[in-house]
Amino acid sequence: MNYRAFHKLSYGLYIIATESAGKKYGYVGNTAFQITSHPSKVAISSHKDNFSTQKIIDSKKFSISVLKKEVETSLIGKFGFMSGEDMDKFQGVETITAQTGAPIVLDSCVAWFDCKLVDTVDVGTHILIIGEVVESDIISNEEVLTYDYYHRKYKMFAPKNAPTYIEQEKLEAEPGPEVEVLEEKSSSSSSPGAVHICTICGFQYDPEEGDPSMGIPPGTPFEDLPDDYKCPICNAGKEYFKES
Repeated sequence: MNYRAFHKLSYGLYIIATESAGKKYGYVGNTAFQITSHPSKVAISSHKDNFSTQKIIDSKKFSISVLKKEVETSLIGKFGFMSGEDMDKFQGVETITAQTGAPIVLDSCVAWFDCKLVDTVDVGTHILIIGEVVESDIISNEEVLTYDYYHRKYKMFAPKNAPTYIEQEKLEAEPGPEVEVLEEKSSSSSSPGAVHICTICGFQYDPEEGDPSMGIPPGTPFEDLPDDYKCPICNAGKEYFKES
């Protein structure tokens, strides 16, 4: 099996959100699609380990916000790499509500759908959640963010809970242009002492300052950071940093 064939399937990127017992929950998903037109129904695929999944099932409502092409990466950091169990992802994020009462994220989005849950299907690691669209609107006519563009621009692999997740070891066993790009990016060609930026949330690692919050003293070049170093903002690994 050639696992890279799965990268040829088309996806968007969305913020899926709900409200339960007065609290908002949400995550970044790349699987949301229309399945019927009369009535209009959509489906999302949500990992059983996602904190938001059970909240959607309990509340029987959810929203889908379609992210724009030039998205604020801090949104991806919040909703894609952090847990609503540990923080309020919606702090500082503009939202509205429509018929169902589910929060609808407006920041960096081009359209939204307000949905009432009508069915669920257990498909193994994920729950397929089917909703009837009760209201929708367009925010702007900007281009939408596709998973292909996101993957090519930031050289990302899908998060572990994504329906599209493939183990990196399997991909590395299949030589191809994407592996070559990643190997070139991770080579030692970066300038000594250069500032590196987390492509997920925008955090800048400055060697002159180090990262005291993570126990990294001033004067530590990015190349000398431990292999398991994580972004202090969104918890992304070293592979998600690029030289500024």
